[in-house]
Amino acid sequence: MKTSYVIGLDYGSDSVRAVLINTQNGEEIASEVCWYKRWKQNKYCNPSINQFRQHPLDHIEGLEHTVKAVMNRSNIDPADVKGICIDTTGSSPVPVTKDGTPLALVEGFAENPNAMMVLWKDHTAIKEAELINELGVSWGGENFTKYVGGIYSSEWFWAKIAHVVQQDEAVRNNAYTWMEHCDLMTYLLIEDKNLETFKRSRCAAGHKAMWHQSWGGLPPKDFLGKIHPYLSDLRDRLYEETFTSDEVAGTLSQEWANRLGLTTDTVVAVGTFDAHSGAVGAKIDEHALVRVMGTSTCDIIVATDTDIDGKTIKGICGQVDGSVIPGLVGLEAGQSAFGDLLAWFKDVLSWPIDNLVLTSDILSEQQKIDLKEEIERDFIKKLSDAAEAIPLSESIPTALDWINGRRTPDADQNLKSAISNLSLGSKAPHIFKALVNAICFGSKKIADRFQEEGVQINSVIGIGGVARKSPFIMQTLANVMDMPIKVAASDQAPALGAAIYAAVASGIYSDVVEAGTYMGSEFEAEYHPQQATVETYRHLMKSYNELGNFIETSIKSE
Repeated sequence: MKTSYVIGLDYGSDSVRAVLINTQNGEEIASEVCWYKRWKQNKYCNPSINQFRQHPLDHIEGLEHTVKAVMNRSNIDPADVKGICIDTTGSSPVPVTKDGTPLALVEGFAENPNAMMVLWKDHTAIKEAELINELGVSWGGENFTKYVGGIYSSEWFWAKIAHVVQQDEAVRNNAYTWMEHCDLMTYLLIEDKNLETFKRSRCAAGHKAMWHQSWGGLPPKDFLGKIHPYLSDLRDRLYEETFTSDEVAGTLSQEWANRLGLTTDTVVAVGTFDAHSGAVGAKIDEHALVRVMGTSTCDIIVATDTDIDGKTIKGICGQVDGSVIPGLVGLEAGQSAFGDLLAWFKDVLSWPIDNLVLTSDILSEQQKIDLKEEIERDFIKKLSDAAEAIPLSESIPTALDWINGRRTPDADQNLKSAISNLSLGSKAPHIFKALVNAICFGSKKIADRFQEEGVQINSVIGIGGVARKSPFIMQTLANVMDMPIKVAASDQAPALGAAIYAAVASGIYSDVVEAGTYMGSEFEAEYHPQQATVETYRHLMKSYNELGNFIETSIKSE
């Protein structure tokens, strides 16, 4: 039988990556990464107010570059590439015109941040999220937040749109509708440009837009209108049905077939979110918690309707039928900052280097370049090694992982991080160790919430850059969670998961589980709890909980 191939496209916070996958065995034939040019220049963002926007051209240019690169590098017949699937961050909504053009590509909006994609970690919509939560329990009807953990986040679809249109009349008047990033990129690729019949992502709609079968789709106009009148009108220009990512959204348009070096027979699957496709790439199974570990984390688990038994799991990011594996309920949680917390500390420590050492007239320009490269290469590793060497018997500060607010359990983006138990003996490695403990304690809180709500966890799978590159963090996590953790071998688990969806949509496999058996990632490492330290971490976590309670109840940021 002739070998067939599929392409998975994974849009992360900083870059897009494409992988060309052999459908028979999951072999990665070629891959390519494209860093967002405008994003790297810090355009359209204002971290001081938690505004993070991205220009759609970064995504469109990255799509063309990466797919062309993997096709050129592989020398595979374009006719043998049977399908494409796209995963993205989320919730990352984009305003579009009536014909589906991103508003930032329309004259007059090219440099307007409000016309851009609102990235997942944009927290400008805190007040709008608070209003949604108030309305959920007070408006007199169904509480539409109950399937998203009972707390709607400022990171999500309706809150972000309400904030943008409240701030920007021009965008409000010219945004015909809005699309999640995964839907927009899928729509741009396919031949059929009918927005009314376009297949929207079940994953995106269920986890971020309060879509649920039990109330017939999206929340009704009278509820949305109480958030902002624009949302009531927008409801008519969105969708009723949603679709899982094993389904066909369309086929590649002639324009994009030409641009990518593919054919119009190539199937484009319904889009999805990166964490959910990453779980598929890591061969998720029932009772396995998959942790997508990067700048933030997403925690994914699947369960049967019988396991859920009609319950709504409190304080998570949603429970959606088919959002990971069709036929199973996908449950999502996560931390707003994971690697980002450590990156923040690195930036703090780097200030004197960047502003004193690398600006010194004593060093030549080449020496500065070489020094900067050496620092970038060794900074986190040196800190990790020094932190790991500190015995747990030594006094270690206590930190919170809420540097970008708290996603779960119980979303609250107003919360701030804090560090206690500092002394004159607290050096940089001590603080770094405290921050690593914090992200692991936050992870444990998520797993505890699932289990308190009756969702059984028998194993943990780590995927992503942190999981593969930091044995220190992974061993700490295994000790804190008191559970073995396997690490997926794939560098590109979300893109691999997207490729698995594409293989099913293309008809190569009958379902996602079968495709994952042949194409999913193997595991390269496993970390086991070191029982001598587990009890110590339980004691340290008590300090984490006490500090968290104090910050949340006593000095919470207004």
